[in-house]
Parts: sequence; structure tokens; C-alpha cells
Amino acid sequence: MGLFDVVGLTEKLNEFNKTTEEEGFWDDHEKAQKLLKEKKSFESKIDEYEELKREFEDIGILIDLAQEEEDQSMVAEIQKAFEDYKKKYEDLRIKTLLNGEYDSNNAIISIHAGSGGTDAQDWAEMLLRMYTRWSEAKGYRVKILDYQDAAEGGIKSATLLIEGENAYGYLKNEKGVHRVVRISPFDSSGRRHTSFSSLDVIPEMDDNITVNIDQDDLRIDTFRSSGAGGQHVNKTDSAIRITHIPTNIVVSCQNERSQHQNKETAMKVLMAKLMELAKQEHKANLDELKGDYSQITWGSQIRSYVFHPYSLVKDHRTNAEVGNVHAVMNGELDYFINEKLKLKD
Repeated sequence: MGLFDVVGLTEKLNEFNKTTEEEGFWDDHEKAQKLLKEKKSFESKIDEYEELKREFEDIGILIDLAQEEEDQSMVAEIQKAFEDYKKKYEDLRIKTLLNGEYDSNNAIISIHAGSGGTDAQDWAEMLLRMYTRWSEAKGYRVKILDYQDAAEGGIKSATLLIEGENAYGYLKNEKGVHRVVRISPFDSSGRRHTSFSSLDVIPEMDDNITVNIDQDDLRIDTFRSSGAGGQHVNKTDSAIRITHIPTNIVVSCQNERSQHQNKETAMKVLMAKLMELAKQEHKANLDELKGDYSQITWGSQIRSYVFHPYSLVKDHRTNAEVGNVHAVMNGELDYFINEKLKLKD
């Protein structure tokens, strides 16, 4: 197919199999589990390719059979089989584009309400629901790390951990400002409002990756969890907020059951944010990171969601458009995600 190095994958899988059979393989349980996870990923890719290959061959057999028997009634069946094949082929092709350093990792996404008061906070909560729906449809696990609700309605911010293979690869280009145009449900005059929320996306780092952070650069505060209780967070006094003083980056975690667990999770998020920032700033040393990075820059939005006076979602980077805004809000994001990924073709 030219898009999948099946020979290379098979060779790598054979190496994995030999390693798992070696004496002492389970001596380092954590390392063994990580290798088995990689092995399963390789097996899944090969199986997906082989299944696609079989389906293509089956379509060829159906075509030959229809021609031999001059049976026009088989045309619809062949067309449907080919459409199904094309969709699976495209999904596989997109996966071949997820070859970045951290593309296979879990993703940490943070949603922040922007200007627009209650409308923006409601919009932020709508985005939270949209990405949760998309993640669940992908078979990913969604874990809410931090949830700051707003008294008037909606949320001020939320941080989610999306767990699953290639979660970061798919979501990394969703980072940016998202704009909504709609009749405000909070405006008694029924006027049209424009609101903004931002999305930040970083990869979750493996446990074996450590970042040296000077403890003197951290301010750690404890507070009581906010939010909707059981549905989102545990209502305890164990929530943790960590501020990295040199950059003013703030991370919070309130979903774990103990203060220690919340601190551990918050530190993982902070390390991921600092590593991402160092990469963006081309800094080899985290100590070189200075300045206020906590403010959201309300620059050009990456996508607009229009509910009124017409229904339209448009990505401003790819010009991809969908006329059904409600379907998109229910998690149908693959078209936009794939079109952006294909730009690197």
C-alpha cells in the first residue's frame, strides 16, 4: 500500500516476541508492562492492515462474480463494500501521519472561558462536553483533573486527561481559540452574541521522564474542591494548586482522593507544560524560562461555530466546513482533525 511499513512492523514485532521470552523479562515489571503495551500497538496496526487487505480482495472477488454472472443486483452491495473500505483506508492513512515524538501519548487538555461573561463560561462547558463525547466515541478514557465551575452557569476552566493510544496525536491541533456565534440564552432580548474559549493541549509524559524543577520556584496551595461534586470532582479539602513562579504557569488537581495524589498529578501536568513551553521557546534548560505565560492570548481563532443566523462550523486553517453544528457539538470532530493532519502530507 505504500503507506504502512508492514515488513518493518513485523520485524519489530518479532523482536518484541523474542524479548518477552527472555529469562528475567518480568524482573522489571514496569518496563515489561511498557514493552507489552508497545507490542500490542504493533499487533493492532498489523491486524488492521491485514483486515483492510482482505476486504479489498473480497471486493475484487465480488466484482468478478458479478461480471461472470452479469448480475446487476450485486452492484449496490459492491458499492457499499467499497465505501466502507474507503473509510477504513482513510482512517488507516491518517494513523500513518501520527508519527510525532509524543503523538502516541495520552493528552492533557485545558479549557478556559474567555471574554463574554456567562456566555463564554457556558461555551467553555459546551466544549468540555464536545471533547468528552469525541473521546468516548474513540474508546478513550476521560478523567477530569480540575473543574472550576462558574456561579452564574458554565465553567471558568477544566483540565482533562484523555487516555488512549494516539490521543495527543489526534488532539494536538485542537489547541487555540474557539469562537461561537449564537442567540444568547442569557440575553432576555434574544440578541446574537459572540463568545470565545481557549483550548490548550499537551502530551502526558511517561513516568520515566523527569524534569528538574527547583522547589524554590514553586508555590503550592491547598483549597477545597469546587464543581458539581460526584459527577466531576471529589468534594474534599485536598485540592492542590501549584504555581511555577518564574513563568507564572498555574496548574490544579482536585480529582484524586488524597492531597498527595493531587500534588503528584499536578506536578506531572506542570512538568508537561514546562517541557512543551521549553520546546516552543527553543530552550534547552528550563531555568531559562522566564516571563508571564499565564495570560490567554486572544488572537486569531482556529475555528468558528455558528448557531445563528445559519448553522456552520468552519476551521480557519484548512477551510474545512460542516453545516451541522449540532453534530459537531455532539463530538463529530474527526473531519476537522483529519483535514488538519493531512496538511503535513
